[in-house]
Amino acid sequence: MEPTDLIGLLIVAGGGMLFLAYIFRRFFAWKEKQLESETSLAAEKAAQYAASNAELEQRVRVLEQIVTDGGAETAAQIEALRERPLLKPAAAARKSGD
Repeated sequence: MEPTDLIGLLIVAGGGMLFLAYIFRRFFAWKEKQLESETSLAAEKAAQYAASNAELEQRVRVLEQIVTDGGAETAAQIEALRERPLLKPAAAARKSGD
């Protein structure tokens, strides 16, 4: 084997190694982007669950208050909620006119 053959072999092998290194680098960059996307999706779902959990905790507090409260006071609170309109008439008229 002559020195020129050895240099040619080193150039070909080095080029192949550089090509493989480039491919691996691109693959790992793609996987990193994929993981970042999954992480942001998981964080968004966690925030939604936290908001839902907070709402459910508030409802449980209200139910606990109703259960442990005296009957007359609870009845008055329920009646007060029934008397309060859900939507103001003027606002309802404006919405239906839109």
